[in-house]
Amino acid sequence: MSSATVQATGTAVVTGIGVVAPNGLGTEDYWSATLRGETGIRPITRFDASGYPVRHAGQVEGFDSADHVPSRLVSQTDHWTHMGLAAADMALEDAAVVPADLPEYTAAVVTASSSGGTEFGQQEIERLWSKGPSWVGAYQSIAWFYAATTGQISIRHGMRGPCGVIAAEQAGALDAVAQARRLIRGDSRLIVTGGTDASLCPYGLTAQLSNGMLSPAEDGARAYLPFDADATGYVPGEGGAMLIVEDAAYADGRGAPHRYGEIAGHAASFDPAPETGRPPALRRAIEQALDDAGTLPADIDVVFADAAGVPALDRIESAALAEVFGPRAVPVTAPKTMTGRMYSGAALDVATALLSIRDGVIPPTVGARCGDEHPIDLVGQARHGTIRNALVVARGYGGFNSALVVRAPR
Repeated sequence: MSSATVQATGTAVVTGIGVVAPNGLGTEDYWSATLRGETGIRPITRFDASGYPVRHAGQVEGFDSADHVPSRLVSQTDHWTHMGLAAADMALEDAAVVPADLPEYTAAVVTASSSGGTEFGQQEIERLWSKGPSWVGAYQSIAWFYAATTGQISIRHGMRGPCGVIAAEQAGALDAVAQARRLIRGDSRLIVTGGTDASLCPYGLTAQLSNGMLSPAEDGARAYLPFDADATGYVPGEGGAMLIVEDAAYADGRGAPHRYGEIAGHAASFDPAPETGRPPALRRAIEQALDDAGTLPADIDVVFADAAGVPALDRIESAALAEVFGPRAVPVTAPKTMTGRMYSGAALDVATALLSIRDGVIPPTVGARCGDEHPIDLVGQARHGTIRNALVVARGYGGFNSALVVRAPR
């Protein structure tokens, strides 16, 4: 079918997935490890973390940037961007799309970013203070920048449509996918969207410690326990996912080999300041996302939780879910217990929800046991069954909330 005969539907479908995760490099490796309950949380080895209060993280083992990124870009960009480029390549290959074949300006990139290129930035700051300004590379001006991954994917694949980046920590990953849906409803045909993160360096970890939410647990198996009475915080992770989002008609017209699901609904909210006494806004985001999708609470088959691992935040989330769906009325899972919280890499939760729909299985929450104070049905072992609609919830430090509904393909 030629592009001239295709009439856009405005329905945004996901046709490709690329994953770089601590428990699997590549979508199927990640998914099979996740269903087995295989964790990627280990003692930090990317640098000597013996002097830090946090000793464990979700690290991507076996990722060699030179295997995925042109050599000139390895030295010009951060590890976070390397992972983003790799995941984007995987997603494009999975979708069997050649960006050069698309009409000019109809392909775009929208990613999420949390901290930018911290490792590259640290490297250049060390050179500045130890050797002087003449030793700071020219690429410092762009490699740390939040939009670097978006820009590099756009340049690499000639995607000259409306590109952008959203910085709202974990919530931003869902917001980026929602922005891709908005662009599909305009003139864009195909969007690369999602996000990665890689802040496991001394500078990056120190910045994360400032929020006071990272788990200091010595036992990695007990370090990240969302909704558990023994929760002490979360474990950071690196990696993430990229998705290919297309208009359904264009995907059908070019014969896309996959249609994982539809981006059916989204909403975002921002929490009021604590001193106001007003309630958190997470419930509002969830309810509005369901409204946007035209979906009733009873139609949601699984919730992929934000799962902060911080007792006060876990109580807010479990209460919101119970208020919307009823106590223990919908399965709730947090497979990020096997990867750590990835900040802008939370697009991995969207990818996981789509794989859950594809294969009819809810992945487990590893290690955590739901405390009595949390009125939710926390999934401890993989559950099989038909999944038509999944809700993904994400929050970002400072008050960001985002909720996204993905639906089985029609």
